[in-house]
Amino acid sequence: MKTIISTDKAPAAIGPYSQANLAGGILYVSGQIPIDPATGKIVEGIEKGTHQVMKNLQAILEAAGMSFRNVVKSTIFLKSMDDFAAMNTIYASYLSEDAYPARETVEISCLPKNVDVEISVIAHQD
Repeated sequence: MKTIISTDKAPAAIGPYSQANLAGGILYVSGQIPIDPATGKIVEGIEKGTHQVMKNLQAILEAAGMSFRNVVKSTIFLKSMDDFAAMNTIYASYLSEDAYPARETVEISCLPKNVDVEISVIAHQD
């Protein structure tokens, strides 16, 4: 059995998927791109864009009664690995060192809406 998690504090899905699904105590959050849910517009630049992605993820986690401390795995897609250091600094600022998730970061030639960054996470209920 799964529960669809949805919040208006994160961008609505732009395709046939849910913001997140909770199944067996595990939350699977769809990849988030830097869309401001209040305006529907793309937040430009890797720094501001990464902040927006993390805020979107945080809103979905909170809608499920969780936080970044519950995240056990993240996947980061970058349009350019040249943006890794800037993204990584901002990404780390949302996490607690004693609760860092496992992750991978990959460069990809094109992301939805031609954004610079997309991040998805998997979290576990305590």
